[in-house]
Amino acid sequence: MSSVTKHDLEDYEVEEANLAMIFDRYKDKFTTLPKEKGWMTQDLYKYQGFWNQSRNVVSVETVMATQDTFQARPTDIYLATLPKSGTTWLKALVFATVNRNMYKNKPLSTHPLQTSNPHNCLPFVECEVLRTSPTYVEAHSPRLFATHIPYTSLPQSILDSGCRIVYMSRNPKDVLVSLFHFANKLRGKFSDLLTLEEAFDMFTRGVIPNGPYWDHVKGYYKAGLEQPTRIMFLTYEDMKMDTAKCLSRLAKFLGCPFTKEEEAKGMVEEIVNLCGFENLSEVNKHGTLSIGIPNQAFFREGKVGDWQNHLTTEMGRTLDRITKQKFHGLDLIQ
Repeated sequence: MSSVTKHDLEDYEVEEANLAMIFDRYKDKFTTLPKEKGWMTQDLYKYQGFWNQSRNVVSVETVMATQDTFQARPTDIYLATLPKSGTTWLKALVFATVNRNMYKNKPLSTHPLQTSNPHNCLPFVECEVLRTSPTYVEAHSPRLFATHIPYTSLPQSILDSGCRIVYMSRNPKDVLVSLFHFANKLRGKFSDLLTLEEAFDMFTRGVIPNGPYWDHVKGYYKAGLEQPTRIMFLTYEDMKMDTAKCLSRLAKFLGCPFTKEEEAKGMVEEIVNLCGFENLSEVNKHGTLSIGIPNQAFFREGKVGDWQNHLTTEMGRTLDRITKQKFHGLDLIQ
């Protein structure tokens, strides 16, 4: 399950070579930017008000290149999140929902989400600049992409296209804890492990990949208020509380609502179970993505409120205080 094939390795080598070229093309532009110590990469660079990784598939270099070259289509669908806000789960749910007719008469065991990581099924738009051949053939519609890019830094073609965007936010305390554990799974390659105190300090200062957290969330929330038919704002907590109900709303927003017949046959529940933490974590117990991250690194707890098992009471209060201040005047309580 989810093992790396020879083809994957060849793709990875091509992407690495293209990333090196993009790094060289943009290094004069970004290496002069404000810099901080990174979480999963050596450094973070502040670009257009947000911190970005470097020398990575989702990085300041690929964001700049995407802004310069990517062409959106009106039929595209983009799933936007901060890292560790349910990205993998949202990818699975949307992939399974939008493509449900393609797999409905086939054995469940052959479904891509039963044999591969959701990240292989639904690509990041930032990675398109690294590919020699685009992910989607010309005729494919809708194209499904994910992104960690803040709303104000999205390529102009996405902003102008009229395409649909789904944003999912998550409680900052759970994002911090999830990011802390994820980073330490990957840090062994270049540095000592982060302490929770270091992670807390960086997070509260806004220094996280694609952060500050609060600015990222606010950007999409405000855009959603202005364009409610185009941007759907979800929370991880609501999705966990009633996944079936949220998924039905999401499918309607994406233009592929579940029919009464599908609902009667249990199609919604089937997709919820297929994309559930238990199933996806089992499928992804082994193997790695082509970029070298173990599949299981994306599945730790997936729970709401796990921060209480890791953060001190004072840390929790501090984050609550910052969140209340940053989200003042918005109907946005995390």
